[in-house]
Amino acid sequence: MSGFGIASEKVPTMKSLDADKKANKASESAVKENCDQIAIEPEEIDFSNVKIEPLFEEMVDFDTFSKSDFRAVKVKACEAVKKSKKLLQFTLDDGTGTDRIILSGIHAYYEPEELVGKTLIAITNLPPRKMMGIESCGMLLSAVNNLKDSEDEELHLLMVDNHIPAGAKLY
Repeated sequence: MSGFGIASEKVPTMKSLDADKKANKASESAVKENCDQIAIEPEEIDFSNVKIEPLFEEMVDFDTFSKSDFRAVKVKACEAVKKSKKLLQFTLDDGTGTDRIILSGIHAYYEPEELVGKTLIAITNLPPRKMMGIESCGMLLSAVNNLKDSEDEELHLLMVDNHIPAGAKLY
């Protein structure tokens, strides 16, 4: 026995053939009972203070719209751009295997570290544009609104389910 006491040895026991089924039913009923006791209440959001911009009156034909390449992108890294109060530099996985850099003037609304790992929506076929000496290759989509009776603006990056793979095309 080399130092092991009888109390620590496991002794095989016999169980009935349907013991697993009975245990499963017991645990399922316990789970159902617990679920019945948990009240899930949706978060209440007050939109009464929000002013929405009017829709564009000019129509865009389908061919023009379809030229925009909207893609799901995963945030691999995000950092504040030096010497800029507004810009964040995103390193994105767009599904191509090559990192995509996009700059966005949203630092007033988000801290870089809270965006790493998120899945966002970008327009990926805009011509590159240099900002603060860094080439930005696309644009991240956001929802923007003003608060009623105020010049203050709210901005929310469009974030989608993380199960959507990088590079997925939006139609």
